[in-house]
Amino acid sequence: MSMARVRAIARKEFRDYRRNRFVVFTMAIAPVVFVTWALISILAIAAAEPSSALDTSVGLTMLFMLLVPATVPATISAYSVVGEREQGTLEPVLTTPVTNGEFLVGKALAALVISYAIFGLVLACVALFAHPAVSSAVFRAPLLLALALFTPLIAGWSILVGIAVSARSRDVRVAQQIATLASFPPVAVTALMSFGVIPQSLAVALGLAAGLVLVDSLGWRAVSAMFDRERLVTRS
Repeated sequence: MSMARVRAIARKEFRDYRRNRFVVFTMAIAPVVFVTWALISILAIAAAEPSSALDTSVGLTMLFMLLVPATVPATISAYSVVGEREQGTLEPVLTTPVTNGEFLVGKALAALVISYAIFGLVLACVALFAHPAVSSAVFRAPLLLALALFTPLIAGWSILVGIAVSARSRDVRVAQQIATLASFPPVAVTALMSFGVIPQSLAVALGLAAGLVLVDSLGWRAVSAMFDRERLVTRS
């Protein structure tokens, strides 16, 4: 796999995002809602709370941020193939030396970078505007490690589902709607953990991580198998 070609696909994705206002608008809805809610909640936490209550409040709020990699990549990746077809650029891309794996990884990388950029924005706002006690609770190693671990796993689910739907769809809006619905399982699990319905423990986290690794691995194989260049070019 050539990383140069992967980066070229990713750069092309970012250029397409800048040119397509519809994609930018639909991509921005979920982050604006989730980020605004999370920042308001964190900035409103009283620093005088007991340390255990403070850690719990911050942990639940930051866990809610995992909804971003569950929803945003689905919207972006749903545009990846059908959007190329609508622009008339799919056939030229597929006739280049780029392999199926490089094409898929490049598309996925662009969506993943945006998810991490949103996390970076939230952490920067917390470091600048939150009370030092609240900020120190956010920047705990276990919490950041959990977010760093689950972000690519959850985003991987959404990206693979979005690309699979995009490869089979003929309309961008339909593809994005179906991909968003298909991203609900990780959204539901994340929400249940955020509200304390599913207990937060190391065993639960490891079990969920192992399950996501398995699902993402099987999903990668399935999407790679269904990504038929001849069918995509001929639209059959």
